[in-house]
Amino acid sequence: MKKIFLINLMLVFACLAFAQVDEEVAQEEYTQQDDYRQDEIKTLFQKGKRGAVGGYGGLSMLYSQIDNRDAFSFGARAGVVLGHMMTIGFCGTGFFNDAQYYNGLTEKASIAGGYGGLFFEPIIFPRFPVHVSVPVAIGVGGVAFSRMYDYDDYDDFYPEESDAYIVIEPGIELELNITKFFRFSVGGYYRYTTDVDLVIGTEKAPTNLLRGFSGGINFKFGKF
Repeated sequence: MKKIFLINLMLVFACLAFAQVDEEVAQEEYTQQDDYRQDEIKTLFQKGKRGAVGGYGGLSMLYSQIDNRDAFSFGARAGVVLGHMMTIGFCGTGFFNDAQYYNGLTEKASIAGGYGGLFFEPIIFPRFPVHVSVPVAIGVGGVAFSRMYDYDDYDDFYPEESDAYIVIEPGIELELNITKFFRFSVGGYYRYTTDVDLVIGTEKAPTNLLRGFSGGINFKFGKF
């Protein structure tokens, strides 16, 4: 009789132990699922779990004014995304303004150039499908004043004056997580350069010729 009682008692304890293990496993799975939901990168069309390190390549198209004339810029970025809160990488931008007649010239002329260097991009609330980033580019560049010569079947530009400068360009972007691998942003920037020394036509250009605001769009592809 005692043996039967002991066997039954052992079975009860065994059942209780198994129930406790099942409860702990279920609780752990729930916690993992909850952590996963909190760690998701939310997008407009997909959802993806955050990783520790990612990276992206991007293209940009911008509008500004240089020497009071319409100017267009085309840029590229490539960076490493750390913890989804900061991107560090390299960037480059080329620009030109509309070719028009300047004082003392019989040909149209244009101001064109480019700059490149490092960029740092803090990302605010990256898990939300719409968030803000604050890129800052630091680098060096060159600018040239070029005349346009009209040949029979094509036009060509020949640089006549050029100079180098240092540039710092902070900005702010409103960014959309379209999918896990694609982001689109609209941004505004301010291009600050050291003084440039150019003679345009018969006049000396302002030393702050390249300083000013710009705005445009960015396409980013990668792992965020």
